[in-house]
Amino acid sequence: MSPVRPHRSPRTAAAAAALGATLVALLAPSSAQAHPSTTLPTVTPTAETAALYDDEAGSNSDADDPAIWRNAADPARSLVVATAKEGGLRVYDLDARLVQSIPAPAPPGEEDAPGRFNNVDTISDLAVVSDRGNDRLRFYRIDPSRPGQPLTDVTDPAASPVFSTDQSDINEQRTAYGLATWQDKSTGRSYALVSRRNRTGIALLELKRTAAGTVGYRKIRTLELPSSFRLPNGTSWSPCAEPDELPQVEGMVVDPANGMLYAGQEDIGIWRMRADLTAAPVLVDKVKEYGVPGVYDEETEECAPGADPGYGGKRIAADVEGLTLFQERDGDGYLLASSQGDNTFALYDRELSERNEYEGGFRIGAASATLDGSEECDGAAILNQPLGARYPRGLLVVQDGHETPAAPDGEGGEREATGFKFVDLGAVVDAADM
Repeated sequence: MSPVRPHRSPRTAAAAAALGATLVALLAPSSAQAHPSTTLPTVTPTAETAALYDDEAGSNSDADDPAIWRNAADPARSLVVATAKEGGLRVYDLDARLVQSIPAPAPPGEEDAPGRFNNVDTISDLAVVSDRGNDRLRFYRIDPSRPGQPLTDVTDPAASPVFSTDQSDINEQRTAYGLATWQDKSTGRSYALVSRRNRTGIALLELKRTAAGTVGYRKIRTLELPSSFRLPNGTSWSPCAEPDELPQVEGMVVDPANGMLYAGQEDIGIWRMRADLTAAPVLVDKVKEYGVPGVYDEETEECAPGADPGYGGKRIAADVEGLTLFQERDGDGYLLASSQGDNTFALYDRELSERNEYEGGFRIGAASATLDGSEECDGAAILNQPLGARYPRGLLVVQDGHETPAAPDGEGGEREATGFKFVDLGAVVDAADM
């Protein structure tokens, strides 16, 4: 087994019932589970955003997490809101063209320092963003009547840090990271679930609109996931990481049908728990690397793995990243997870059995020499509703961690590039002929 990087961000570390039925046929375990991931079906994107470059010339922009907002009055004018880390927010139309760019606010007292947005989700007319640079949530009202600037910041100025007790905590960047929004059907109240960078905690925040028209939140409770695990051989195991880092969660999504939160602990696997964080979580699948010992090398900033004891899963390779839901009209559907380590996407059923059953998977490959696929995918979003003539059966948007072709950096190398790929869900149906 070759050296692997420790638990860090990957950029720094190495339809309708008819569509649902087709997905079942395409992704049935009888075929998808019987063969290695290299034989999974491949779909191709229909569009991609302009590349984002993580350097000064590109405003230190790094594509990370997308969300899809549906314009109910005019679905063809729906929007994709996406984070670009130090590059703030990007808003795209369904042709993947840039509509609006919003900078991330600088940390307090550091007006010349870049802010940093991490994840984004939408709920009603709001885009909700984890402001990692300030350990807060930020809220943007979405107004389609403003075609050039549809997003307006409506964050309550009194919003407090999610996890930190003072500025020194924020400076350590143990701050708001992963994000999922949720509306409790029984009460109508709106919430956000927020994870903490380099820690195992998840916080439940109730979203509150103020008399001034802004949006804030109050913390209801937190839950800590494990960082150490007992293996079948009786030993204790934790994934290899940089000193003082714990296995964090980033990808999260709440199933509106039953109020279950799915959370991807990047080097561990996928957890299922009540979104109100009042019951013990269940580990529904593990990453392939689960249980593999490793030794961190400070000089190389990498982990040298030991022998694989064989306790890991078979479907997803670390990191497990963007989680999103394919929701069918009858309430069935799939949980989708980005298997970042092998550039595939895994699908699980949404039945509340002891373990959500694996239903198959796919890859997103290149459509042409200039429209590549998705590699090392960080974030993903699905909307299974008609979005005009271009996406009549809905849309999948995924982050591409290796945008190609890369641009030269002027020094004989290449600039690090990322972006987002737009995939017609109908392309999955087309893949049934593969």
